[in-house]
Amino acid sequence: MRRNPAPAELEPVEAFCNTATLLHGGDEFARPETAGAWLRARGYPQAVAPPERAALMKARDTVRAFLVERTSPEALDALNRLIRSVAGAPAVRPDGTLALRPAGDEPVAEIVRTVLEALLRDGLTGRHATRLKACAAPECRWVFYDRAPSSNGQWCDMNVCGARHKMRAYRARTGAAARRDG
Repeated sequence: MRRNPAPAELEPVEAFCNTATLLHGGDEFARPETAGAWLRARGYPQAVAPPERAALMKARDTVRAFLVERTSPEALDALNRLIRSVAGAPAVRPDGTLALRPAGDEPVAEIVRTVLEALLRDGLTGRHATRLKACAAPECRWVFYDRAPSSNGQWCDMNVCGARHKMRAYRARTGAAARRDG
């Protein structure tokens, strides 16, 4: 997609969620070698066993579903369950930042905790609160950082998803008008 990346504080969330490219059917966690490459590039152990990859995919889908609809009771419940499954009570580091304590020592939990820390610390409150979003196109859901001054962006790429949405709306309007007039 063509948007500038999220600020460094939210990059772990954006990168994790965008391991699946729904629009093109790609998923970096689907195969051991691509999952291993993604993890290795970020300094994680290569957690590529099938159950670990499945857990990463489920966690990614949970975070993305939350970004699609932050006020959905189902999305909030799923996010809270995910947090409880990988993290114990939060702690405050000496520099004043939030840290999620491990609930276990599984490699997947460490990866997901890093993503959740970034989301909880920088994606829920403050200046970044509503700027990390998932594309409004259901077939896309690419996660992007909305840099518009009004923070009202809906599409990961106006030339792709935005244009498709506008064309569908136009066709629906003109098709309905033609049926009405015909």
